[in-house]
Amino acid sequence: MDDTKRPRESAVGAVYVRDMERLLRVVQDLSASRDLNSVMDIVRHSARDLTGSDGATFVLRDGDKCYYAEEDAITPLWKGSRFPMSVCISGWVMMNREPAVIEDIFTDLRIPVDVYEKTFVRSLAMVPIRTASPIGAIGSYWASRHRATPEQVKALHVIADTAAIAMDNI
Repeated sequence: MDDTKRPRESAVGAVYVRDMERLLRVVQDLSASRDLNSVMDIVRHSARDLTGSDGATFVLRDGDKCYYAEEDAITPLWKGSRFPMSVCISGWVMMNREPAVIEDIFTDLRIPVDVYEKTFVRSLAMVPIRTASPIGAIGSYWASRHRATPEQVKALHVIADTAAIAMDNI
């Protein structure tokens, strides 16, 4: 084996272990949560931290609307706002029961550009909370063009799946 590859492989392995340890702490914290505010607090901070994003949001399904219940972002976005499911990317994620990864919000027809153009958001990744029957969505936002990696999307899925269990247990 070429010795020049070992330091890089070692560094990549160390980052992976560090990220898995951080994700394990999130799962443990969510499993100990006893109220929705705690769940939302853990989710919004950990989603931003684990994806390296500039913002994260916790969205709840509220009938035919998306309720932006919590956020952790470099500037305020939509906390406390409600949008129709049919015109909101988190609504799209819940209705289609699949993630949305958008590298450039200005080129994706699912994005209501007029709502986003006044914000820092240029890219995003959104996943449903509970895939079979979504009760919400978790999203991460980036201020520059960014294609969320499979690892970032997987981290959001793990957080969302664990949040769903925590919410069911409350």
